[in-house]
Amino acid sequence: MERSEGTALVRSLAVGVLGGLIFHFIGMPLAWMLGPLAANLIVSAKGIDVRIPEPLRESFLGVLGLVLGSQVTPQLAERVLDWPVSAMLLLLGVAVSTAVAAAWYRRCGFDSVSAWFASAPGAMTAMILMGEKGGGDPRRIAIAQSLRIILVVMILPPLFWAYEGGAAQQAGEIENGFEAAWMLLALPLLFPLGRWLRLPSHTLLTPLLFAGLLSGFGVASLSLPDWGMNVMLWVLGCAIGSRFRGLSSARLGRYLFEAFIATLLALAVLAGFAELIHRLLDVPRDVALLALAPGGIGEMAILAVALDLDPVFVAFHHLLRMVALMLFAPFWVRWLQHRQGQRQRGVH
Repeated sequence: MERSEGTALVRSLAVGVLGGLIFHFIGMPLAWMLGPLAANLIVSAKGIDVRIPEPLRESFLGVLGLVLGSQVTPQLAERVLDWPVSAMLLLLGVAVSTAVAAAWYRRCGFDSVSAWFASAPGAMTAMILMGEKGGGDPRRIAIAQSLRIILVVMILPPLFWAYEGGAAQQAGEIENGFEAAWMLLALPLLFPLGRWLRLPSHTLLTPLLFAGLLSGFGVASLSLPDWGMNVMLWVLGCAIGSRFRGLSSARLGRYLFEAFIATLLALAVLAGFAELIHRLLDVPRDVALLALAPGGIGEMAILAVALDLDPVFVAFHHLLRMVALMLFAPFWVRWLQHRQGQRQRGVH
């Protein structure tokens, strides 16, 4: 690690501690994720170099994958039979919410390709690359995608907290100490395996599948103490908030407004589909909304584990959405290119 990168890391973590303490003392839910996230976002918008190196972020995502996979139990099979219905509602909700958000971005001056791929809720890296391939603006797509994830993470915990009457679960209430900590030693082997298998988000999904198998067969389940959960949330919160270094405050403010409206529109649409899942399958409203929320799989998995909102149900639906988007997006690129070509021929 270069000296400048090390300094930026220490600065990011220190700023994150300050943000975490402030959020903790004012009683915010998920203080050790949202505080570091908000603090790093503010500091990076001021032009200060804060960053979390990718290997460190991936290591903590791997820990999250182990914790998430450890939520799998033998009783899970009884509930899986209900999931095809929620999966269909998820995919329909994704289509409608993407169309609504894309219409808003078109009003903000986005070209058609950029608007659609900025609005697709998940598989961010793939959406940026495919959007660029289709003639879109990769920078605007990347900023819109990143801001949506941050806004969803900032909006949902206080919303759940209010819904529960200020009694939402805080991170780390599962165990008081480590259990099956030896599973952490498997991460250096799991990451290359996931890369070789070409799994999407392999640093999260490979440990998740590994822990899911062990936990599902009753072999071992990883749990973290309070301080371990908070350290994980602290580092990952810093990583999310430090994405915007080099972006001016004025431009960030405009992009935030655009993304805020798009995120609210998407959340409103998906909340309607979450209500259907709640009524049809008797899934709790907060679990259904988190399963459909337009955030990244890693960030939504963090919220699910930290708030104890049925992490396996949530992760399954976000993984399904990500895979569906990656399969469907290439065909959508071709259709948009074809339609754009028709318009150009019509002009000439």
